Amino acid sequence: MSSNLIKRIITSVCLLTLLIIVIFTNDFIFITSILITGLIICYESNNMFLKLTNFNSSKKNLINKKISFKFLMLNILTFCYIFFIFCNFSYEIYRIHGSIFFIYLISICFFTDIGGYVFGKSIGGKKLTKISPNKTISGTIGSFLFSLIPLIIFFNLDYLDLELDLWNFIFIFLVSLISQLGDLLISFFKRKANIKDTGRILPGHGGVLDRLDGIIFAIPFSYILLILF
Repeated sequence: MSSNLIKRIITSVCLLTLLIIVIFTNDFIFITSILITGLIICYESNNMFLKLTNFNSSKKNLINKKISFKFLMLNILTFCYIFFIFCNFSYEIYRIHGSIFFIYLISICFFTDIGGYVFGKSIGGKKLTKISPNKTISGTIGSFLFSLIPLIIFFNLDYLDLELDLWNFIFIFLVSLISQLGDLLISFFKRKANIKDTGRILPGHGGVLDRLDGIIFAIPFSYILLILF
């Protein structure tokens, strides 16, 4: 087992533990934590967009209206998405479906990431896409397989009333898929910005955005699925 994988697993466990503590405290702590997380994500994405658009505060770049507009729009769209969609929908899932179900959703994303890393590193094989050279087909399969682990763990909890039926398998598959697509999207932006990580705050992962890149898309998607079905 590589040192980076160990760091990745330890960081994931610590974050999940912190999430459990936050969730079972009170609504105010949960909302505050989500908003602080949103601010960190916006800060890291801003730094990424700086490099992606080659924007800086010099007069030369300020004259270039195209770069300025692109940089501004990327930040506005990110801010609106993070606070009005991700943060809002996270709280709605927490409020309507409960804290344990919220942990269950996050766990699907966490195990999706770990499964992709484990299978990708241990098996390797054909690359999935040029967007992220480290992503492999075997990693994708591993992500889907590992995403089922939370269902097995939470299955015996009467509180969630989970069934080993087709709907739950489809739900997990779709949440895992969106989580992986979100990871690819952020990887695309990082590749364009020519950076490896959006930050250094989380050992084995990089920045908060690196860790939550799939989650910020999977949570809103899950909320929509839960409303529709």
